[in-house]
Amino acid sequence: MRFWEEFEEIVGALLLAFMAILAFANIIARYLLEYSFAFTEEIEVALLVWLTMLGAAAGFRRTLHLGFNFLSERFPPHAQKLLAVMSAVLAVVCFCVLAWFGILQINEEQLLGITTEALGIQQYWYTLALPVGVCLIVIRIIEATTAMFRRARG
Repeated sequence: MRFWEEFEEIVGALLLAFMAILAFANIIARYLLEYSFAFTEEIEVALLVWLTMLGAAAGFRRTLHLGFNFLSERFPPHAQKLLAVMSAVLAVVCFCVLAWFGILQINEEQLLGITTEALGIQQYWYTLALPVGVCLIVIRIIEATTAMFRRARG
């Protein structure tokens, strides 16, 4: 259970460590061997998208994203709960739209057979970060909203 609670941090730390090792290896290769591992930049950019999605999910899990508490705190408690639910619903809708466009892009990349420049693998493997990341974000939004209701009751 603890792994799930810190999933984003664990996977993010592993991805970041891998990216740092790749970048360091590329620097060493450039200066010592006078040879560049250009493909590492492609991998690092793709992993940065995954890190962004993981960070967004972690932010929702911890309720660290910016909110408009100035107004909502001036409402009675039952209205605050309603505003929290409305906020969660709007966030889920927004991310579902993002996932939809990610899926459309994946379909187009598959249809056109788009491959990456450096490694020549299918581009949609990188684009999968959008819908997969959105699924994790939506789960975290739901978890944070239900946790808020549990705290309000107890």
